Amino acid sequence: MSRARVPGVEATATKGWLRAHRFLVLRRLSQLLVVALFMTAPLLGVAVLDGSLAASRILGVVPLSDPLVLAQTLAAGHWPASTALVGAAIVLGFYALLGGRAYCAWVCPVNVATDAAAWLHARLGLPPGWQPPRATRRWLVVVALVLSALTGTVVWELVNPVTLVHRGLVFGIGLTWAVVAAVFLFDLLVSRHGWCGRLCPVGATYAAVGQRALVRIRADARAACDDCLDCVAVCPEPQVIMPVLKGEARGVPPVIVDADCTACGRCVDVCAKHVFHLGTRLVPRAPADRTRAANTVPRGTHRDAGGIRP
Repeated sequence: MSRARVPGVEATATKGWLRAHRFLVLRRLSQLLVVALFMTAPLLGVAVLDGSLAASRILGVVPLSDPLVLAQTLAAGHWPASTALVGAAIVLGFYALLGGRAYCAWVCPVNVATDAAAWLHARLGLPPGWQPPRATRRWLVVVALVLSALTGTVVWELVNPVTLVHRGLVFGIGLTWAVVAAVFLFDLLVSRHGWCGRLCPVGATYAAVGQRALVRIRADARAACDDCLDCVAVCPEPQVIMPVLKGEARGVPPVIVDADCTACGRCVDVCAKHVFHLGTRLVPRAPADRTRAANTVPRGTHRDAGGIRP
């Protein structure tokens, strides 16, 4: 078993440790902050966020509802309260703008375990292992909805690792660590990036939500790429990188628009050539296009030596 190349070493030497781990640090702070806000109620008696990641309220006023939980509730034949509908609309709007799978990288507490498994997997040089089709998690959404309809219950929430881990972190339920260990070992020993990328129906739901999200990772400086592939090595969804990174000759815009992108920013962190940055999906017109537009004469006008005249 050989040790694989450690990605990000050159970036750390070039940019310094903090800039080479900036998005990773920010994501950990974001995940910690979400848990901390939920814990204000049991610890301080002030409910900044009350409930769980499935359904909560901000300061007891603004509702938030998980879209998959709402869909299962409807499938189970239960009409949710109006606040649940409003909460789902807020969540859908938020992630439709920022990218659905940003939830996976910036909010989900299970992501810490899967990231740790991916890091150790790479350091040990383990093979990818079993890789179920990426469509599996979408089929699991369908299964969850069908079982909810047949049983009249929100089925996935009974086994959802995200919910179980969140409850454990906030309320101290001992099962949490068994769930974390199971997901960690699955990604480490069975399927690299398997849980989030191929099985989790929550991630599949948020990917669908963020299909047309405005906020995206961009590779505007892709011409500077030296093919070190550190970005591919650290990306939890590496299939989204290369089509954009090497697509300039085929006219592919320098924007990762694949809904599977989690906007984790690790490609930005580990690239010593500053190829990637966080931006929007809006692609400015190329200089040639702007020149062509400037030289276009509107119908009904004539160009002569003195300029454009009617």
